[in-house]
Amino acid sequence: MSTVGVALPYPILAPLFIDGPVNGFTHWAGLSPKLLLGVAIALNPLGILIGALFLGSFSDRYGRRRIMLFTLSSAVVCYLLTALAMHWQNYPLFALARFATGLFEGNAAIARAIAADLHPEVDKTRSFSMLNAAFYIGWLLGPLLGGFLVPFGAWVPFACAAAMTLPALFLLAWLVPNTGANGAHDTRGVLDFAREQHAFRLLAHREIRPVFWTHLAYTFGLNGFYEFYPLWLVEYARADSRSIAWVTAGMCALMSLMSALIWPRIGSRFAPLAAARFCAWIVVAGIATLIPGWGPLGSWTIMILGLPLAVYGAAMPVYWSHRFDGFGQGALMGLLSTTFCLANVSVALAGSALIQYDTRLLICVCAATCALAAWRMGSLMRSQTQLAGA
Repeated sequence: MSTVGVALPYPILAPLFIDGPVNGFTHWAGLSPKLLLGVAIALNPLGILIGALFLGSFSDRYGRRRIMLFTLSSAVVCYLLTALAMHWQNYPLFALARFATGLFEGNAAIARAIAADLHPEVDKTRSFSMLNAAFYIGWLLGPLLGGFLVPFGAWVPFACAAAMTLPALFLLAWLVPNTGANGAHDTRGVLDFAREQHAFRLLAHREIRPVFWTHLAYTFGLNGFYEFYPLWLVEYARADSRSIAWVTAGMCALMSLMSALIWPRIGSRFAPLAAARFCAWIVVAGIATLIPGWGPLGSWTIMILGLPLAVYGAAMPVYWSHRFDGFGQGALMGLLSTTFCLANVSVALAGSALIQYDTRLLICVCAATCALAAWRMGSLMRSQTQLAGA
């Protein structure tokens, strides 16, 4: 349900700001609609970045279910606030609400920690794949809701997301045990704990830093693709909200298929980092096909990229979880989520500047950073082989 909220704006915002009416929302304070679009895109992952930085570690101390219940309840309130902002055409309130929603959508780190807690009862390859399938179903439902409900009003999809989160709250309270909760004897206050146990503290360990920078480079390019392919579709495929929703749904359907049915059965046969590297190179090739601006080819490419994106998304958390198992799964998954969100915020800000010139310029940068990451993964594999031989 959190990913439904993240994905809702995809088919809504680009057409609204680029082809929508000229009013105080799309031209707030006389600013460029593309700039306002970039800021609106950046604020939600900025909130997720800050939330993921702390929520995983908090779940290590207070328990997974307790922190998840708090974050989902708060997200419901924020979705309703977003709906009100859209209804009132109040851009500052909309921006604030999207940022606040992101703070609580950082709970994906907690979900990944729960998946890691299931091992060895459920193999990590299977548990992370199934969790990612749930994420991708959210990515599928979110754009569909946004694209097909927006004719009733741009605020309606956000109100719907708030309503759809309520069953998730019920199921969480009823079925999920409060795993984690390892801080019963920790006497530090909440602020002291947050300051000392945030996810970035793990970067003090030398073995984590190269993997962090590699994953950051890949997710920078990946998020540039995720956040701005709707704009590419508007400009080069003349797509409207429903067309963007269908393309996104096709991509997410393939991601869900790979994560739920295919990869759990075959993923354990492959080394996680090797699988992630192979798929990263496929993603590079796919993103590069968008550079010429061929609309029909690009639409199909975006959908097909769901397959390698799903494999990378399942393989990399397994690699992190096994490789750095002794650092606490909550904090570790928090760092993984934080890395993704840091890249998301960075590319949203950089992209809002680059698209002022040409959206394809941003596509070039995204392909280049993904290629750099794929090359660095090869170096990581070689260094690990040398250490194993020693």
